[in-house]
Amino acid sequence: MNRQRLMQQIIIAILLGIITGWGFHHYLDANQTKEVASYINIITDVFLRLIKMIIAPLIFATIVAGLMSIGGSSSVGRITIRAMVWFIIAGLVSIGIGMLMANIFQPGVGLNAVIPQQENVDTGLNTGGFSLKNFISHIFPSSFAAAMANNEILQILIFSIFFGVALSYVCHKSQKKSPIVTMIEDLGHIMFRITDYVMSFAPIAVFAAIASAVTVQGLGLLYDYGKLIGLFYLGLFLLWAVLSAVGFLFLGKSMFSLMKLIREPVTLAFATASSESAYPKTMNALDRFGVPKKISSFVLPLGYSFNLDGSMMYQSFAVLFIAQAYNIDLSVAEQIMIMLTLMITSKGMAGVARASVVVVAATLPMFNLPEAGILLILAIDQFLDMGRTATNVVGNSISTAVIAKMEEKQSNSELEPQQNKIASQKVG
Repeated sequence: MNRQRLMQQIIIAILLGIITGWGFHHYLDANQTKEVASYINIITDVFLRLIKMIIAPLIFATIVAGLMSIGGSSSVGRITIRAMVWFIIAGLVSIGIGMLMANIFQPGVGLNAVIPQQENVDTGLNTGGFSLKNFISHIFPSSFAAAMANNEILQILIFSIFFGVALSYVCHKSQKKSPIVTMIEDLGHIMFRITDYVMSFAPIAVFAAIASAVTVQGLGLLYDYGKLIGLFYLGLFLLWAVLSAVGFLFLGKSMFSLMKLIREPVTLAFATASSESAYPKTMNALDRFGVPKKISSFVLPLGYSFNLDGSMMYQSFAVLFIAQAYNIDLSVAEQIMIMLTLMITSKGMAGVARASVVVVAATLPMFNLPEAGILLILAIDQFLDMGRTATNVVGNSISTAVIAKMEEKQSNSELEPQQNKIASQKVG
């Protein structure tokens, strides 16, 4: 009942945010709208800060507890391989759909944008240290305290794996449950309780996020970029359909139950344009769906770094849109190279502010595309970000549920020979 009420409150908050933002944009001048939006944004910033306060200890507690439940390192390796295979295939499909939509409908054709004589345009994005080399070295934390303080999900994940495996070994060797295990399990319960407290403010934060965006940009921007936004969301719809169809192959009719359960975190991610805000609710939805915590607490954080389906679709779509806007033809070979490049560079998105736009800005010069093209989509990035963030949550939810189903079948197949052997011994 409380979950249904929260969902209704979020939807009402979105509508009220649109109306309020339109009112401010219509009756105030440009300087006043920016000032009002900055004050409204305080509410959203506070909410997202509270969410970030939860994420690091919650991920640490759930991963370590999950590894203790899994027990064997072979299980961890098997789950990791399955997850990474899914993430790679899903990433290629996501990028492919973005490129297909851009090639068929060509949303940038007709803009006839002119490449500025001074190509070094200040986009306000930090792409200087964005490389595969930096990403690989950045995966491994130099300090666990720094990783926790900066909410570096991938670094926390790495440390938690080492800690969980070592703790499992120590407990197995001593053949008794360590007090540290009890403490970590209690930490997880405490963080989920704090999450409930923070989530009670979600509708207010959603209202503020929507109202702030509409106050500055206005609804007119949606009409001006209508074709681009419409085609992008059509591409996201196709991606949802593909992900749901694959999920149905593994989960059967229970796939419909999963989609119903994740409505709340998806709506929250859409309204706030923040995957972090949806993380606790996504964990809760997967738990209610029946995914063991030992699976969800490991695969979901991994997906937050490697399985960003909506973001990858956006990147391929945006790169081709910019090329079309400047009347630059890209061959099939060049587009394949862009696809492979995005598959690699997108893995460095975790922990980068405005990550998807940064990836696009970093990719453009690699293929001699004008960096100024990023300015064409920055104005509506907030509206695109909402859709791609919600899609990331959907993709990670489905992947976690499917991997849990595969693990269940694996466990059953391993138990079946043992059961048959016991049954034959009884008969004998």
